[in-house]
Amino acid sequence: MYQVGFDNDQYLLTQSEQIRQRIQQFGGKLYLEFGGKLFDDYHASRVLPGFEPDSKMRMLLQMKDQAEIIIAINAGDIEKPKTRGDLGIRYEQDVLRLIDVFRSYGLYVGSVVLTQFKGQPAAMAFEQHLASLGVRTYRHYLIDGYPTNLDLIVSDEGLGKNDYIETTRSLVVVTAPGPGSGKLATCLSQLYNENRRGNQAGYAKFETFPIWNLPLNHPVNLAYEAATADLNDVNMIDPFHMEAYNKLAVNYNRDVEAFPVLNAIFTRIYGQCRYQSPTDMGVNMAGNCIVNDEACRKASCEEILRRYYDASKKLAQGKPVASAVRKLELLMQKAGVKPGDRAVVAPALEREKLTGAPAVAIELNDGRIFTGRTSPLMGACANATMNALKALAGIEDERHLLSPEVIEPIQKLKVKHLGSQNPRLHTEEMLLALSVCAASDPQAQAALDQLSALRGCEMHSTVILSAADEEMFRRLGVNLTCEPKYEGAQLFHR
Repeated sequence: MYQVGFDNDQYLLTQSEQIRQRIQQFGGKLYLEFGGKLFDDYHASRVLPGFEPDSKMRMLLQMKDQAEIIIAINAGDIEKPKTRGDLGIRYEQDVLRLIDVFRSYGLYVGSVVLTQFKGQPAAMAFEQHLASLGVRTYRHYLIDGYPTNLDLIVSDEGLGKNDYIETTRSLVVVTAPGPGSGKLATCLSQLYNENRRGNQAGYAKFETFPIWNLPLNHPVNLAYEAATADLNDVNMIDPFHMEAYNKLAVNYNRDVEAFPVLNAIFTRIYGQCRYQSPTDMGVNMAGNCIVNDEACRKASCEEILRRYYDASKKLAQGKPVASAVRKLELLMQKAGVKPGDRAVVAPALEREKLTGAPAVAIELNDGRIFTGRTSPLMGACANATMNALKALAGIEDERHLLSPEVIEPIQKLKVKHLGSQNPRLHTEEMLLALSVCAASDPQAQAALDQLSALRGCEMHSTVILSAADEEMFRRLGVNLTCEPKYEGAQLFHR
């Protein structure tokens, strides 16, 4: 059952105040590296119930007159091309999407920087495309021996060789389509070139996870490790923070490993480093805004289990994620949970056992659980969704909402004209049929009106679902998992 565990309003207030303090600390200009997703942070909203997915964006909007945005993209990722797994689009396409989204909020996007540029043809073509759209672009180059060759890095042939990005505002947010895009290197380059021009500027990192002032093995921090299992990130006690302040602070291995180098680079640029630890570099007030620790623990354990099921599914699909699955098994042990602890797993498996066919269970936000079976009319997901919508609308289970006059043409279209061997309706097809029926049936409309109440609900399938059903539940905001097996014994699956 859903419980609020996080005070989002307090977070917006305290996080923005900390950023304003950092701007003043560095003489009126701050390069802020944004880790994670800026406006669709659904991981944070799942593990910190009450955190809004667009919280970072809303915080930034409080400072929009001071802020401008630089989007960094690795030129090599354009050449590959690299794709965002959650959206199914290439990184350069996501740059355009990000610009559109930021502008729709009234935020100023100053430029795009191509990092690790070495004349890649695809990157140059994208640069020309951006220019045709009126977007300023800059080039930052690959530096031999980065990040350890300090003599070259902090020189006119290293950071000084990069284009200086013209900025006009006191808060410069550096973001990117995904990891490895060169956000930190962009900030370092700007700091070097600002200092060379006699301008004061500083650096900070907008952090959410791991939460530095929660215990190392708190489920919220373990859930962060689960989310980055494929990257092999490891949470650890920040030794530099302990040495400087004699206080425990949690950070992750890449920041801890990079800190001595960053310390040396900052010292070479400024003559000193303002930060005593990698934790100092982060602006992260999330831990101070948890108002129900138990709710956040429970939500984070659920997230670890979801990540485990997702990785197990990918392994069954032949993807190289065996090491991630092993890591997630260790994280489940640390959190004290096992796969069957998901409340929707046992009901789905029991329904499958009783019917001898794939089944689905869905848990509503009020704790009620409904199942769906595979039938001649609908797939198990569509059935479970229909049962949940009827329950939310207060419609008796025996009441049929789909008219045969609507269903039969859809099935005929699928089988006769679209080449499908399965006449059963997928979830999206069921919802379209329900929409048609709603034009003449008030109860069908009442059920359709409950779709938004499915957001945040939990669902489990006893088989790997079709891409169409997975995409539909992602759009509905339903947290879906499945057993790592396909229906039937065939080897090829779309």
